[in-house]
Amino acid sequence: MKREDLLKTPVNQIDLEKVKTIEELMAAFQGSSIQSRNLGVCARVYERMLTDEKRPTIILGLSGALIAGGLRKVLRDMVKYGLVDVIASTGAIPYQDFYQARGYQHYMGTPDADDAVLHELKIDRIYDTYVDEKKFEETDRHIARLVEDKLKPGLYSSRQILDFLADQIDDDNSIMVTARKYNVPIFSPALNDSSIGIGLAEYYSKTKGRERVTLDCIKDNHEMLKIIALSRSTGAFYIGGGTPKNWVNDAVVMANYTYDRNIDGHAYAIQITTDAPHWGGLSGSTLEEAQSWGKVHTEATHRTVNVEATVALPMIVGYLLQKGVWKGRKRLKFNWEDDDLAGIEMGAAV
Repeated sequence: MKREDLLKTPVNQIDLEKVKTIEELMAAFQGSSIQSRNLGVCARVYERMLTDEKRPTIILGLSGALIAGGLRKVLRDMVKYGLVDVIASTGAIPYQDFYQARGYQHYMGTPDADDAVLHELKIDRIYDTYVDEKKFEETDRHIARLVEDKLKPGLYSSRQILDFLADQIDDDNSIMVTARKYNVPIFSPALNDSSIGIGLAEYYSKTKGRERVTLDCIKDNHEMLKIIALSRSTGAFYIGGGTPKNWVNDAVVMANYTYDRNIDGHAYAIQITTDAPHWGGLSGSTLEEAQSWGKVHTEATHRTVNVEATVALPMIVGYLLQKGVWKGRKRLKFNWEDDDLAGIEMGAAV
């Protein structure tokens, strides 16, 4: 490239006298530098996903202490306003959503607490947030009772178990309740590694030797593969990493094997992470690395922002909501028949 080509676009100097909204700040970030630019570009990529005429299925991968960090309503609004079509989450996030739907809270604390004292008081700490261990224990047992009393024995995917739990609570601010209302499937591919898993373990111990509810993790794979295979295209938004990120990415590869489809990765991909790629771990791995596996299309529109999620996610979602790019976008209708996905149709507009 020529010197003049490299020196033709000045960095935007953010003018806070002119910025009045999240939308305006994020638009200014798109012409700034370092992580503010990455944050602004992530929002722009998300906007393109939402307005793409091919109507990609947007899959949201969730990990981290998001509800403890105050993002429950933000995540719920992403579902309400049609910013997401499918969710893959760690088990902790739907559990804490369920916990709060029962009237329990997370509390402001300090990372400098004496954890031995907290243990004696039966208070659990998530960095600078406290939760009531007694209420956690009660909620675990409540889940065990619900499954024993109201769910007939059989093989269930995590989607089906979470849909069942969503039907047992009544809270307009619940992520799970809102997802059930708008037909947004929620998966948790490692559901056993959560307090919901603790509740299911208690249920298991009470019903050992009897016909019982069984979590079928391979059924999860099948259901997600069908979603990928039946979608026109897909876009992924990862908050953090862990199992949800790898599982959603792997689903593209598995769909190719299982359904003999030529799916060359997600058409869009964005991620919010604080992890670094040079340790070799998944949570910090780049979206470019995923292209080598065929998980993200080699020509995909993608971006990563290295910012903590409780800062980055409200900014991205606030930009999209204030700009109104969700208006008129049609929801997807997943037609589940006999424990299988028969098809995906266009539903009503948001």
